[in-house]
Amino acid sequence: MLKIHFSGEDILRTRVAPAADPVWELVLSLHVLRGRSRDPLTANWRRSVARDLRQDSSSEQLRMLFALNPPRGYFPDFLTPYASVGGFEAGLDAVRSTPTELLHRDLSVLAAENQLPSSAAALARGEVSALHHLADSMEQYRSLAISPYWSRIQAAVAADRARRARALLDGGVEGLLTSLRPAMRWESGVLEVRSYPHSRELHLDGRGLLLVPSFFCAATPVALLDPALPPVLVYPVDRLGALVSADAGAAPGAARESLAALLGRTRAAVLQASDEGCTTGEVARQLNISPAAASQHATVLRNAGLLVSHRERNSVLHTLTPLGRAMLDA
Repeated sequence: MLKIHFSGEDILRTRVAPAADPVWELVLSLHVLRGRSRDPLTANWRRSVARDLRQDSSSEQLRMLFALNPPRGYFPDFLTPYASVGGFEAGLDAVRSTPTELLHRDLSVLAAENQLPSSAAALARGEVSALHHLADSMEQYRSLAISPYWSRIQAAVAADRARRARALLDGGVEGLLTSLRPAMRWESGVLEVRSYPHSRELHLDGRGLLLVPSFFCAATPVALLDPALPPVLVYPVDRLGALVSADAGAAPGAARESLAALLGRTRAAVLQASDEGCTTGEVARQLNISPAAASQHATVLRNAGLLVSHRERNSVLHTLTPLGRAMLDA
């Protein structure tokens, strides 16, 4: 079990990452790709990415990246720098600039339980060429395994952020931390991660905690090993259905039917009401329609990929997908 200890100052400084973190998603997807999970929501993604890797003549360049990310157990902290909260390029710049002592320490921990390729020695020495090669391989893998699916990943994370925002508005930071159940339990200033693989205590010491909602995080939340690094806790979100690439989608006929069903003032108003997150009951009250009608319109919008819905206790919260927001903005 992981126990994270908060002071009053830590509670004030706790926040949720502003969007899906592209570096964390990249790294954690490597674990999903090579792990034993049979999750049907990522099964098609795993088959597609594995096939593309076999067909990609340059995939051998990814050997080091895969070696640094075994399917289970420890992976180096330096692969997921705090700077990635600012985006993929900021994260890669931080990887390229990793101090040699951090590289040596992390790779020594990894090598204690895993066999690393000989080229890892150059990386452990902090050779610039090795760091740039690693960053290049991350870009290569991202273009193949992450970018085609990014809109769905963003949608799932955005939906979770809307839930956390509602919990924060209703109950403050303690309400936010309480909303992380059942995977975590908040009680008396301590956040407990029950299924954490090791017994560990983390004292935030006034630094606060960055909560990072993640599509590719498995059932167990993830924290950095080094307690001196800025505290981060990555936790899984509801995946909102199977992961498909942006150009796979539904069959043309089904897409036309969904778009045709969208025509009309009421559904446009439902889309507008969902801009900042809205429950079915709130939509019904805003538009002066019945809850059943509001639910039906939301279902059509959801099937068309314009919003996502998540049940929280006795209510269903609707939020826009990136496509829905683009349509609304247009």
